Order: sequence, then structure tokens, then C-alpha cells
Amino acid sequence: MSNIIAIVGRPNVGKSTLFNRLTESRKAIVDDMSGVTRDRHYGVGEWIDKHFTVIDTGGYVANSEDVYEAAIREQVMIAIEEASVLIFMVDVTTGITDLDDDIAQVLRRSNKPVYVTANKVDNTALYNEIHTFYGFGLGEVYPLSSMTGSGTGELLDEIVKNFEDIPEEENQLPKITIAGRPNVGKSSLVNALIGKERNIVTANAGTTRDSIKIHYNQFGHEFMLIDTAGLRKKTKVKENLEFYSVMRTIKALEEADVVVLMIDAVEGIESQDINIFHLAEKNKKGIVILVNKWDLIEKNTQTMKAFEEQIHERIRPFTDVPIVFTSVLNKQRIFKAIEAALDVYKNRSKKIPTSKLNDVMLPLIEKFPPPALKGKFIKIKYITQINATSPMFAFFCNLPQYIKDPYKRFIENKLRENFDFSGAPIQIYFRQK
Repeated sequence: MSNIIAIVGRPNVGKSTLFNRLTESRKAIVDDMSGVTRDRHYGVGEWIDKHFTVIDTGGYVANSEDVYEAAIREQVMIAIEEASVLIFMVDVTTGITDLDDDIAQVLRRSNKPVYVTANKVDNTALYNEIHTFYGFGLGEVYPLSSMTGSGTGELLDEIVKNFEDIPEEENQLPKITIAGRPNVGKSSLVNALIGKERNIVTANAGTTRDSIKIHYNQFGHEFMLIDTAGLRKKTKVKENLEFYSVMRTIKALEEADVVVLMIDAVEGIESQDINIFHLAEKNKKGIVILVNKWDLIEKNTQTMKAFEEQIHERIRPFTDVPIVFTSVLNKQRIFKAIEAALDVYKNRSKKIPTSKLNDVMLPLIEKFPPPALKGKFIKIKYITQINATSPMFAFFCNLPQYIKDPYKRFIENKLRENFDFSGAPIQIYFRQK
């Protein structure tokens, strides 16, 4: 993860306000579902064509009983380790506090670029107060008001000088992210695929702390494989190190083309699995569900079918997803999982010629037209696929506002029946002709 800005500082200096300002031009890949880090902690931004990630180290410790000592210090240490650039935010209205001094001492020992940012400079009289912060010995002090945005541009102009242009070449390979709850067998799968102990595997949940990228090039397949830390429910994310692991997992989901969601066959599909599934679906990623530890299940002829039905029931309405049953320990069907993921990758980038789309879909629509509303008949005249990273279709008609969700689902089902989009979320738009 390159080009990361971490905003550090004591509570109530305005870190979250600056965070919101830096990320407002771009939509952070976050969700307010249980178990997923929220916007105020993690987001993405852009300044003069440089893209970056922003971490807000603040709000996470708001409810901790020992805010000042262990928790904030530990957060700052992790942020220093993670980031390419650090914004050290102080409050011009209160001057330097003991806690500011403690943080400055830690920052002085780091080899990262540090930008001392004096916040709440809301008028020219306060501008003269910023000179006290030169006492930190951390170089230039940048005045700003995160509330109004003044000074933010000058700060970002300086910060982005430290950033590298992220090479495009790497993006050409399919990116497959392995996600799931802790201890479901993600690292064991990676080790089994590449044939050596690349990742530490223990029986303790949460051994993997970081997202690990591996360039896979074997058996005629080449792609980037990303192993992630397990995503837990938010209530269970207690220690700071784990908090950052969760954020890196979300980042890995955002970067992925296909998400292989691993489920524990013994425990079955749980609410946290559903959260990861919906997060991937919401971000229009290809999805494969991998049911691991299948060797531990007592089976009869109906077991697999019943398990699939249980999964479909929980992930509705998007059920057109490949499900592979595997035992990573016994290396059963592990390559089938990768083949399924690469098939989904192809489906996600599939382009249907406009003539073929209209030849297949228009007769179906004529046979089953949208229901009339208020005596008005809806006529769909023309269909085209929009150029995008995931399947997206525009249906041109006379009254797009009258088409309801059930008909949209009918159209999606017909698209899936006639063109293989297994594992790829489809977006459908009705537009005025």
C-alpha cells in the first residue's frame, strides 16, 4: 500500500474533520454494516492527479478508558509504520500540551516526512500563534482550518511531492483477494497453491496481520494473489493492531477484481460472511464462495445441495455465484477454486456486442413487457452495454421512472440466463429514449 497519509494527534484537534475534507472528492470503500470500518477511519483521496489513502487515527480510541497513555501511543506507532507521510495535527487555540510533546517525540524518531499542521486558524489574529509549534523541531508549520478548508491546498501541494506514481503495469494482471473470517484457512490456501510455506499458519485466529500480495505464475495461470487478515465483527475488534488489519483487508477488497470468500464448513455461513459478501457486491467485485474444511463434514448425497441452498438463501438476491467445496488441508479442489475465480474475472470484463444483446433481449421484453402504470405502457426500444470495469447495461425506454425493482430483477435474470455472468454483479439502468 503506497501513498498513505496518516493523520495523528491528540483527541479533539480536528483530525476527523480534515479526514472528511481530504476524502470528500472520492467515495471511500466503506460500509456501515456491522464489522466494516466506517468512513471516519479510512478513505481515499486525490490531489493534482495523485491518488492516496488517508487513515484517521483519532476516533478509534474515543471510548477507551485509557485514551491518553497506551491506546493513542500505540495507534501513532502503527500509523507511523503504515504511512508514507504523517500529518501531525495540533490545535492553535490551546497551544502545545504534554500529549502533543509526547507524540512529537515519537515522530522525531521516525524516518517519515512529518507535516506539523496547526488547525483552527480561523482568522488572521490566530495566524501569529502558530510560531509556538516550531518548538517541536519538526520543520515547517502549516496553518489551516479543516472546518473551512483554508490552507488544505497548500498542505497537500507539499505532501504529494513525497508520493510516487503507482505503476500501471501491475494492474494488468487479475487480482484475486482471499477474504473471510479469522482462522477459516486463507493462509493455508495460499501456501497450498504456491507449494511452500509463504505465510505463517497457526491454530490461533488472527495470525495474519497484514494483506500479503503474491505474484502467482504456475500451470499456465498468472495473477496477483492477495491474502488478507480475517474480518471480525466490529465489537470484536479491540486491539489497535487488529483494527489496522481490518482496514488493510478492506483496502485489499477494494483493489481486487475477484474476491474468493472462504467459509468454514463446520461453522456454516455466518453474518460476518454475509457482510464481506455484500461489501464485495457493493463494490462490484467478482465473487467466488469457497467452502473449506469440507472433509470434516459427515456427508450423504444431499449434503452439498443442502449447503448450497442455505448459502443462496443468505446471499439473496445475488445468487449467481460459483460455490466450490474444498479441503485445503487435503489439497482437494483448491485449483478448481482458482479456475472458478479466473472464470469470474472473464465474466466481469465480458463485453456483449450491441446487436447480439438486442437480438436476444428485445424479443424477451416484447413477450414479457414491464407492467403498465397509471394506464401508461412502457416500451423498451434499445439496449447497450456501458463501457465499465463490471457489467453495466442501459435500457432505453419511453418512461424509465415507471420501471420497478421486480422487473429490473427479471431483466437481470434473463441476462444471466442468456450470457454467462456467473459471479459478476450486474448493474442495470433504464434511461429516457
